[in-house]
Amino acid sequence: MTTTAQTRTVLERFPAGHPRGSWPADEYAAAQRAQGRDARVVMDLASDQFLEVANATPQ
Repeated sequence: MTTTAQTRTVLERFPAGHPRGSWPADEYAAAQRAQGRDARVVMDLASDQFLEVANATPQ
């Protein structure tokens, strides 16, 4: 069995302590998906931020 590492790109960072929580990150992800980009929100515990990530497209 062979596995391939998947490359991701961080599109944007949002502070986890934002008064609206993850909403700004979720709204940004929705806007990116509407433009055809595979974007999603993940939590980076080390930096206490929500990261907007997208899978890198193979060249």
